[in-house]
Amino acid sequence: MNWQKASLRDALGRSLVAIGERDDKVLVVNADLRNSVKTTYFMERFPDRTIEVGIAEQNMIGVAAGLAMMGFIPFAVTFARFASKRAADQISMSVDYCRTNVRIIGAYAGIFTGMQGVSQQMIDDTAAMRAMPNMTVIDTADAREIAAVIDYAVGHEGPLYIRVGRDDWPVVFDGAYVFRLGKGHWLRQGHDVALISSGVLLPYALEAAEVLRGEGIEAGVVNMPTVKPIDADLIADAANRIGAIVAIENHNVQAGFGSAIAEVVVARAPCPMEFIGIQNEYSQSAPNDDLAEHHRLTPPHIAAAARRAIARKRG
Repeated sequence: MNWQKASLRDALGRSLVAIGERDDKVLVVNADLRNSVKTTYFMERFPDRTIEVGIAEQNMIGVAAGLAMMGFIPFAVTFARFASKRAADQISMSVDYCRTNVRIIGAYAGIFTGMQGVSQQMIDDTAAMRAMPNMTVIDTADAREIAAVIDYAVGHEGPLYIRVGRDDWPVVFDGAYVFRLGKGHWLRQGHDVALISSGVLLPYALEAAEVLRGEGIEAGVVNMPTVKPIDADLIADAANRIGAIVAIENHNVQAGFGSAIAEVVVARAPCPMEFIGIQNEYSQSAPNDDLAEHHRLTPPHIAAAARRAIARKRG
């Protein structure tokens, strides 16, 4: 497929400006990475509504929580690694436990972080965040979905964590795309296997479906940006009606999106499942295409997982 591409971090920066234009209660709290995550756009447009705490992610969360309690709409923006690890206790107590209306943006999520290596990659933030009782977790697939999710986030009630990538990435959706919390949607129908994706691997899932179609296998493809609360009804329907699922994520396969799907499948409609993601290992510093191939995330590997699931379904 010939994909048009757009920068994910640019989409984040420009989306924050767009909601800032609409609501003067929107604030951005940075932790020294505004150039990297493109919140410089917001700072240039709204310098009086931008707060820079420096290399102090824990303080960033505390400041954001206090602002939310005062009636503001704060977006705390930093790398996913620092948000989910360095500030985990503050998020747990000041945001999640208190049900504070803080929007946490975990940028540079997953392994595609511009060859910056393990120290900047984040492969278990979904696991950490979805384990918090009151946290909503969203993983974005492309620039248009980022814009739609940020637009939604302004009115969200309660703790919210949003995963956002970094680099130029295929644009899957058109300008009519509308985000609905807790809902996945079918991008293509199929009766042999369901490829259910959350986040930036969605174009790989669509390409894998084309590969499988060439073999006479009809694969349905689902985009499911909300990891928590997950669309249990769609998952149960896919498990019952199709009977084979491949979960696809730019995250560790343990305790992430695939695990969330498996929890639904086990409880409501047991069926064969395969898991595409980081296989419980740290990544490396390399170009995105090389990392995707090394971790077996590419369309041929997704297609192979689909064949395995189908074979198990057929016994």
